[in-house]
Order: sequence, then C-alpha cells, then structure tokens
Amino acid sequence: MRIDLHSHSSVSDGTEPPAAVVDRAVAAGLDVLALTDHDTVAGIAEAAARLPSGFTLVPGVELSCAHQGSTVHLLGYLFDPQHPELTAELRRIRDDRVVRARAMVDRLRAEGLPVTWERVRAIAGDVEGRDVVGRPHIARAIVEVGGAEDVPDAFDRWIGADKPAHVARYALDPVRAVRLVREAGGVCVLAHPARSEGGGTTAVPDELVERMAEAGLGGIEADHPSHDDAERAHWRRRAEELGLVVTGSSDDHGELTGHRLGCSTTDPDAYAALVAPATGAAPHVG
Repeated sequence: MRIDLHSHSSVSDGTEPPAAVVDRAVAAGLDVLALTDHDTVAGIAEAAARLPSGFTLVPGVELSCAHQGSTVHLLGYLFDPQHPELTAELRRIRDDRVVRARAMVDRLRAEGLPVTWERVRAIAGDVEGRDVVGRPHIARAIVEVGGAEDVPDAFDRWIGADKPAHVARYALDPVRAVRLVREAGGVCVLAHPARSEGGGTTAVPDELVERMAEAGLGGIEADHPSHDDAERAHWRRRAEELGLVVTGSSDDHGELTGHRLGCSTTDPDAYAALVAPATGAAPHVG
C-alpha cells in the first residue's frame, strides 16, 4: 500500500483542481492520498467525488502556525469540519491571507514592480470561491512581470521573510493548533520541520515539538522532499524519542513543485497508528 499524506490543489496554492490531483495520485500508483490545502477543506468534496474503486482519500488541511516569528505548519486529518472554534480560526487565517496579499502587492508596486491585484486573483482562481490566496500566487505574478527568474527566486528577492515586500500575517500558536485539531476529533502531524521560515531559524525547535507532543501531536513528517538524509534521520529519531509516528509525503503542488506525488510515502503501519485515535471524520473510500 502506497500512502501520501500531504498534497495541494488549486483550492489553495496547487496548480490543478482537486479532481485532477486524485487522477494524478492514481496514475502515480498511490492507494491513499491526503488532500491538505492551506487552511481550507473546500476541495475535499470534489476530490471525494472523483475516487476510483478501492482508492482512499483522507480529508485534511495544512494549518498556518507561527512561533517566535517563524512559520510552523501543522497537518490536520479526519477532524470534524464543522467544529465551531477550528472553523472560525480557519476562516480568520484565510481572511487575513487576502489582506496580507493585497498589502504585498501594494509594496511590490511601491518598489516599481507592475504586479496587480487583479492578476494575482486570476492566478489564484476565484478567490471568494476558493477561499485562499497565498504568496505562491504573488510569486508567479512577480515572475510574469520579470521581477524574478522563478517562484523560489521571487521569494528570495521580494516576498520571503525580511524581504522588501514581505508582510506578516495572522497565524495560530502551534500548541493551540494541535489542541484544536484534537478537540475536533482529528489527528495531526508536524509538517516538514526542517523548513521553518523567518527569525533566522532553520528548523522547528525541539522544545516546541515536545510541547506539541504533550498537547496531542500524532506524528512528524520526517520524510519530505526538502529534507536531506541527515534531517530525515534527526526527525525520525525525535519522533521515536517522543513516541510519535513518522510520516512521509510529497507536499505536491502540481507544476509549482514538479509533479511528485508519491515521491515520499508513509508506512502502512504508521498510517494505521496515526489515524486510529480520530473520531471527527472518516476517510472517503471509492
């Protein structure tokens, strides 16, 4: 069984609609896929309607969190999508993304780049319907007007932490985020912990991971395309020390990352242990 627990569609900052993500997952030989768009579950219904017989979709989300000025991402799975407090926080994060994105466009224009809000919206799709507009959409607009060579370069030059057009945004405290997902009947995994942004840090601090584990964290995404062998070994060791499962995922964003569904996968026994405590929702099975 091949299991990928981290993917994105055009509902957030992927490049393909949820149904197409499912099609690609099937073509990649996967048996289980989690759709984890940023701060929204708006793509789950479309993805679930596309499932072939025997294929499993795990409904999920990638929650935006922050700790001491650095970004921390939490993957939540199988929670009640109607849980009032979690739903309210997701809405607040999405709303602030739009405010932040507009402010970044204003800063880019002040720096002389002819990026427009209308074009960012067009790249993101229907913002109101899809709920999420993010920095990758702005980065693609920057590339279009010649302000950067590619999306990573746009982050490095303009919209990454401490860059000229960067604007801070609302994000959850990671420990509170873990508790919210657990209260909503879900389970959660710390995403790509060696990829923390901002504040001069390069990884999620061990003391924070320990507090997240105490709050109910279920696993650590040690096997991620951005992690080198040493980082994977470190986070596997930390997961074992804290009694957490190890997951592997592609964090696929379609063309933005290169089509890579299934490049890292989760062991079936680890998957079973991770989802066992979930009571908020069930996987969709084709």
